[in-house]
Amino acid sequence: MPTALLAANAADQLYERTLMTAADDRCRLFSPDLAAALDASRAQARGATLRAGATQDQVLALEQRARGKAANVACNAKDLTTAAARVRTGFEGYSRLLVMVYPGDVASWRADRPVSALIPVWRLSQPASFGGDRMIFGLAGGSKALMAVSTFPNGQRPYAARIIVRDTRRTSGPYIANGAGRSLAAKVPPRNASLVFNAKGRDEAPPSLLPKNAKAGLAFRFPTAAADAIAQLDPREAITVEFTLPGSGVELTRKAYIEVGDFAAGRAFLN
Repeated sequence: MPTALLAANAADQLYERTLMTAADDRCRLFSPDLAAALDASRAQARGATLRAGATQDQVLALEQRARGKAANVACNAKDLTTAAARVRTGFEGYSRLLVMVYPGDVASWRADRPVSALIPVWRLSQPASFGGDRMIFGLAGGSKALMAVSTFPNGQRPYAARIIVRDTRRTSGPYIANGAGRSLAAKVPPRNASLVFNAKGRDEAPPSLLPKNAKAGLAFRFPTAAADAIAQLDPREAITVEFTLPGSGVELTRKAYIEVGDFAAGRAFLN
């Protein structure tokens, strides 16, 4: 399908789903489960619009128009009630899904709605390998805490971790090097255009959160503000997770990269 047509289709879906999400916020048109499904679909359409070549400013303007339209429609207007009925029909099955996989250009996010009261499980996760080291990154447990669970060979144990994210207030768009291809390292911003979030806690990782076949590892917890910052990014870019390990006289740094992809859509799917 031509790129221009893909962009138009994605933009139309974003407009419609933003309008209906805003109308639901004001008029309470849908059940909580259906509203969460609609919001996840809105976030996914937003990512598709950006991937199709729209700029952040164009997307923001489109969303603003949709919210303005929703604000000026009466809750009992015939057009709105008809559109709400179509949403209920179209999203009824989607709202009952327990698992969703959001493919990206390089990596995927897996979203799981089921949660255990006894065993912490990944709710939204993306695995990464960097050299001989492995990590799972995402939201875990009933509180959907942002975490990085890592395992290092030879018993190495990092004592600190941080997330580096593009600062959307100081930049106009993502940093993606020409010919970046599948290299996530080529899709991260320079340090002077980034926000840094330090881990607020470090614990032994429970077995249920470890990478496959790992026997032990560390779980680093990050503030909710870091998840909010990731959700604002372009789906084509990447974030950096840095681990600091003790070395011989100098500290050592290991870097892992996570594709932003449909993080925002996966997060909304869990609500």
